[in-house]
Amino acid sequence: MKKFLVIYHAPAEAMAQMSTATDEEKAKGMEAWMAWKAKSGDAVVDFGNPLMSGNATAEGSSWTQSDKGVSGYSIIQGESSEQVQGLFTDHPHLSWHPQASIEVHEVIPM
Repeated sequence: MKKFLVIYHAPAEAMAQMSTATDEEKAKGMEAWMAWKAKSGDAVVDFGNPLMSGNATAEGSSWTQSDKGVSGYSIIQGESSEQVQGLFTDHPHLSWHPQASIEVHEVIPM
């Protein structure tokens, strides 16, 4: 079985909205994620976590705030990228914000 790194993207405004949500609103939002996780079963190796805004460098000595809008990650396993991509049809992240997106990257064993 191959492993895939899934990267969730959302604009800063969506992340700011999430940071001000009440505990009840956050719990309600997680219901759809937990239903997706249950439906995906053993394919979910690491459900992942939300991520804070990060920093980026191109040279190693000078760092600036990243503009990539990375909002979270998961580790998923499957036979192929296409199979894993199929797990994300109607994923709750995609309905969170009109500019939300998901990337799937195959992990290369070393």
